[in-house]
Amino acid sequence: MPSPTLIAEATRRSGAVWVEGSLVWQLWHDGAMYLVGGGPEQPLPVGAGDRARVVVRSKASQAGVVVEWEASVTAVVPGSELWAEVVPLLAAERLNAPPGAVDRWATECVVLRFSPT
Repeated sequence: MPSPTLIAEATRRSGAVWVEGSLVWQLWHDGAMYLVGGGPEQPLPVGAGDRARVVVRSKASQAGVVVEWEASVTAVVPGSELWAEVVPLLAAERLNAPPGAVDRWATECVVLRFSPT
């Protein structure tokens, strides 16, 4: 497994990564990667309970792979302490977020946490 420092730095600096062959926007926070998907948001290539391969490419060219890492995937439960901590950060990163996006995420989408394994 790559070093935790490399995983954190590369993923934090990249606004989008490849998960199981799909490009997704994400947020690195407190040792894990988070993303919102399903419903009207980006399609999710994996679900809670899965394991996933994350590929972080060079932000400069998107051609060179900086790091690849394995993750365990869990759902962030709406209304939980983790939800209250992470979802506002995700909303701030979401380009062109429509009004009410956070409320919609709680009912129509899923927030996933990817923990390096």
